Amino acid sequence: MLHIAPEQPFLGRFRKMKHLDLTTADLFSPLADVKCDIQDMPFEDNTFDVIFCNHVLEHVDDDHKAMSELYRVMKHGGFGIFQVPIDYNRENTLEDPNITSEEDRVKHYWQKDHVRLFGLDYPSKLEAVGFKAERIDLANEVGDELRDRYRLGYGDKVYRVDK
Repeated sequence: MLHIAPEQPFLGRFRKMKHLDLTTADLFSPLADVKCDIQDMPFEDNTFDVIFCNHVLEHVDDDHKAMSELYRVMKHGGFGIFQVPIDYNRENTLEDPNITSEEDRVKHYWQKDHVRLFGLDYPSKLEAVGFKAERIDLANEVGDELRDRYRLGYGDKVYRVDK
């Protein structure tokens, strides 16, 4: 499994899974096993059965290149969970190179270090590089106890990709 930009809560759970062969990767994180740019990863083609990429693609300069790299390193028959913030009222992803100030990025992209805000076209962007993308309404499927435990809001979607 490849975990891009490892977050401590997930990383702790993954590390406890003795059957899991885990590799973490990030450009800056001290938690990463491999220091690399998601847009140009040092892994061989078809390396990973599973890829977990949680809230990363809204930060990278070229999301298409990053998605292509994720596709390249995923094994045929593999799957991934690729979460991003999505404005469900927006048909197309907002990405404007003129939006550079922290104030404008917060206003348009919801966070000062984001370079885009994905819209309803997010699955088609994943499919454009070869993935099969599925939107799962997990928050409404797991019940109140698990929704509260995992801090899922009503209407939160999880995106699973398959190769």
